[in-house]
Amino acid sequence: MQTARPCLTMTRRRVVMAVPLLGAAQWAGAAVAPRTAPPLQRSARALMGTRVDMVVSGRDAAARDADRAMDAAWTEMERLARMMTRYDERSVVSAIHRAAGLHAVAVPPEMMAVLRDAQALSAATQGAFDITVGALRAWRFGDQQDLPDPAEIAAERRLVGYRGLILDANAGTARLARAGMAIDLGGIAKLPILAAGMQVLHAHGVADALLNGGGDVLVAGSQQGRPWRVGLRDPLAPERMLGVLALKGPNIVASSGDYERFFMAQGERQHHILDPATGRPTRGPHGISLLATDASSVNGLGTAMMVLGGERAQALVQKRASVQALMMNHDGSLWRTPGMAELLQTA
Repeated sequence: MQTARPCLTMTRRRVVMAVPLLGAAQWAGAAVAPRTAPPLQRSARALMGTRVDMVVSGRDAAARDADRAMDAAWTEMERLARMMTRYDERSVVSAIHRAAGLHAVAVPPEMMAVLRDAQALSAATQGAFDITVGALRAWRFGDQQDLPDPAEIAAERRLVGYRGLILDANAGTARLARAGMAIDLGGIAKLPILAAGMQVLHAHGVADALLNGGGDVLVAGSQQGRPWRVGLRDPLAPERMLGVLALKGPNIVASSGDYERFFMAQGERQHHILDPATGRPTRGPHGISLLATDASSVNGLGTAMMVLGGERAQALVQKRASVQALMMNHDGSLWRTPGMAELLQTA
């Protein structure tokens, strides 16, 4: 007797929860922007597995060196992305994987900072955030058509454990304790890379800018003298906005959710945020948006909250007074910190 195969539907739709609003809606309901407003200078590239948008506003956009500043920012972000990807055999991450269970690998200071932040967050969340989920290779979001074999997941899950990543900050090295272990910096490298790009823009004299990478939005200064406006989409109904944040920099909106990379199986989203304890996609919130003035306050926090869910996720963010949060729960209800409720405007 043949076993019935579960119904699977693959989707490549990417729904970004935080999205900059750069059109006429920026101008207090006006149909068009004032003709005297300086132009926005924009650039976009594929980076870190997503689209990254760069916008320079105000006087900086018309400056002779604006192009040079943007090119320098792209160069720095691309350098860091090449270093920290697991999809390039020449990257430092790939070198660490090849040496797993054998020896330590020298890592650049920028990457050591990311690894140390990951270890600190892992300890603070009792492993809810864990970059060694890279060992869960049975999940291949983007081209996957079938659920992984449970036995394969179980075997790979035994290789997950952040304590198996051993860092020596003095020597500048990282080592994975056991062969087969792997790290995935996807949940914690993007914000530092975007922040590095913003620092390059600032070093070149750019005061007003926006960077958007797959729903993580960094703003500096203002847009033509007015706040930047960042819309928060409903992850279950992307055509609808949950609200809009009007922000002057420095500010960061960081988003996590089950809406970006997933396929449907057995009536549920099989998405790319994996629970280290089960080796399977989280079954908590659908989406989380965090607001802070610096990347370190929110880096990786959304992933940890997706794993924890419910009251434990709320408790985690409430310990951080500088962070505001919006969370869409599994049942579609919304939870917000008081500060987020105050700042979020009607779309």
